[in-house]
Amino acid sequence: MKDKTSEYSNNFIYNIIKEDLKKNKFLSLRTRFPPEPNGYLHIGHAKSICLNFELANLYNGYCNLRFDDTNPRKENIKYINSIKNDIKWLGYKWNKKIFYSSEYFSKLYHYAQELIKKKLAYVDQLTKDQIREYRGTLINSGKNSPYRNRDIEENLELFKKMKQGYFNEGEMCLRAKIDMSSPYIIMRDPVLYRIMYIKHHQTKNQWCIYPMYDFAHCISDSIEGITHSFCTLEFQDNKCLYNWILKNTSVSHYPKQYEFSRLNLKHSILSKRKIKILIEKNIIDSWDDPRIQTISGLRRKGYTPSSIRNFCKKIGVTKQNNLIEFSMLEYCIRSELDTKSIRTMAVLDPIKLYLYNIDDNYKEIFTVPNHPKKPELGTHKVIFTNTIYIEREDFKEKYEKNYKRLKIGAEIRLRYAYIIKAEKIEKDIYGNITQIICSCDLTTLGKKPTNRKNPAVIHWISIQNSYASEFRLYEKLFNIDNPEQEKNFLSFVNPKSIIVKHGFIEKQMNEKIQKEIHDIKSQNKNLFFQFERVGYFCIDLVDSKKNKLIFNRTVSLRDTWNKKNKNN
Repeated sequence: MKDKTSEYSNNFIYNIIKEDLKKNKFLSLRTRFPPEPNGYLHIGHAKSICLNFELANLYNGYCNLRFDDTNPRKENIKYINSIKNDIKWLGYKWNKKIFYSSEYFSKLYHYAQELIKKKLAYVDQLTKDQIREYRGTLINSGKNSPYRNRDIEENLELFKKMKQGYFNEGEMCLRAKIDMSSPYIIMRDPVLYRIMYIKHHQTKNQWCIYPMYDFAHCISDSIEGITHSFCTLEFQDNKCLYNWILKNTSVSHYPKQYEFSRLNLKHSILSKRKIKILIEKNIIDSWDDPRIQTISGLRRKGYTPSSIRNFCKKIGVTKQNNLIEFSMLEYCIRSELDTKSIRTMAVLDPIKLYLYNIDDNYKEIFTVPNHPKKPELGTHKVIFTNTIYIEREDFKEKYEKNYKRLKIGAEIRLRYAYIIKAEKIEKDIYGNITQIICSCDLTTLGKKPTNRKNPAVIHWISIQNSYASEFRLYEKLFNIDNPEQEKNFLSFVNPKSIIVKHGFIEKQMNEKIQKEIHDIKSQNKNLFFQFERVGYFCIDLVDSKKNKLIFNRTVSLRDTWNKKNKNN
């Protein structure tokens, strides 16, 4: 086994496994990733995926992918497919086949009967609201259900009739008989089974009673021989129930459960319930909207599998809840894209510029590098003519002392080309600038100006070399650090979380994309660009069409959000 342990030396779970292996040298590590198929995976799930699969790989064990599909009312086959796709995209392979808790429904029913026979479970007729009321609070103990002391035979018969469809939804449920005065509310006779008349995506209409997650989860772990069951800290109290069920049923294998802190990311919502609200309210478009941190959304925005894995490695695994800076996630993708992105020019908010001292038929072609430090990435051609587009923000009509770009009477250099000087402007009848008139110094190609200051550099595109495109600029979806904690989290949505621009890219880049777009879509890959002075972009593989390219900004060239908000 290749020694990678230095990467995990600060991982307390790694140290637990290390000690377990010392005690039992024949122990074969078996982990699992058990998503509920009721939504898309997010960056928090990515942390769990990396932990479970990486540790299994480290110790030559294996990791099961098991869908804990115990609530068909909230589950959907599209979620199952998206989860499988996300795990593959992140670069991991699960052990053999895909597992489902629904495969074990017959065994789970048997174990529930076993608890009834041991007087450790009973059929209850309290309503959902009554069960909540009887359960008590953190301060006050609960009280026993009036149905708690049914005899074994009656409970078995009622449970059988539940399975056969004799009762309506909510009319009966099966509860564990534990302790209504327990300091852990989850141990106050938790529900183990409920009635649901709905078709299941795996078992179809075979069942009308479904086990609760806590009951199915631990027994599924046992059936699959899982050695180490990892979950986040909010399930810490559930560990009592996890162990109680294993101890009081005749399972032959006892997994160990360990908890670690969940991933909390600034300016983000990771709750699947709240993401659904964002979709229902039309605040975001879908589960793969680039403004949310689902794995699908991050992929569409231009994040790579390695950048997400690297992020998860950097934040580590601890028992301390903390709020991770969004800039750390952006740092991981920015560092990667800096080394692999093709440099090219794009003008997102164009204004026309005319070089009056160059002939209308003049045309010059420059060969420019695709990356300044990576010659292996090749070169491309840039066409220079007397009519070009520049960014509207690169020109100021009114004098500003600290403005270093183009203004009347001032010089700037066009990237890869010449120094120009703004002479005058033309406006339409509404006072909008339609064209900037400039002169061009044709003696300054690749040279510093004689007896003049070296001017600032701006990017540009010749009108002859332009291809119309759409650009989507994304910012944080929420204006506050921790929207998850806010009851009215929708009131903190950033109204400028997406800004759409219509501008131009270089024609040669369009030709390159058109040749490859079919392959990158079918392979779920992407092409990455650094639009000089603007940011890192990728193609939106969902909305782009052959004759309509849409680019998503993955990340800015530097962390402008935190700087801007600190200044405010």
